[in-house]
Amino acid sequence: MNEIIRVNYETEQPTVSARELYAALGIEKRFSAWFETNSQGFLEGEDFTSVLSGTVVNNGAHRDLQDYLLTMDMAKHICLMSRTDKGRQCRQYFIDLEKVWNTPEQVMARALKMANRSIARLKADNAVLLAENRRMKPKEIFADAVSASDNAMLVRDVAKILRQNGAPIGEKRFYQWLRENGYICKGSTVPTQRAMELGLFEIVVRTVERGDGLPIETKTTRITGKGQQYFINKILSREME
Repeated sequence: MNEIIRVNYETEQPTVSARELYAALGIEKRFSAWFETNSQGFLEGEDFTSVLSGTVVNNGAHRDLQDYLLTMDMAKHICLMSRTDKGRQCRQYFIDLEKVWNTPEQVMARALKMANRSIARLKADNAVLLAENRRMKPKEIFADAVSASDNAMLVRDVAKILRQNGAPIGEKRFYQWLRENGYICKGSTVPTQRAMELGLFEIVVRTVERGDGLPIETKTTRITGKGQQYFINKILSREME
């Protein structure tokens, strides 16, 4: 079948450019006046949609022109109302195309095309969700693990949370990482001044009595709620990268 006028099949239902139909019918009347007359009784959003179509003028510049996408029913009606040989030819052309459009083969082809589009859209959405999940997972894991608690925890307990959530680290390796990265003084379990100023640690001091009755002071390093969030997010983000 020779193409008389281009039909757009990218929309849910086939549509025709009003300007291209206007040209195919050989109308001499100004386009805007022609469309105003022929669109009487039709509803925008149902029978036609307002769009812009581009054209190149004599000086090479690009110019936008008012156009409309017409449903096949509206296009056939306009062809009929033109009462010309070209109008009858275009109308018959649209009727023949609709017959092909509604064959079982074409219906199946459209269904497959829609399915492929849905799959592509789902893949794109899934990629966005995965990226967002990678970005947010450390914070979400922390929220689930410790419920954003402000209670200070022992270093070994934070190491357990890290290990439970995929970081290959135990208490010794966690201490090593803290020392190598300047959060705990080398050769000890005492936080550095910088780490204390950041509010990542607290030192709990207790006095207990020895067996001989003499008191002894103990110091325990704990990671604050702020420090828990800081270290868990930092280490899990690194592991995922």
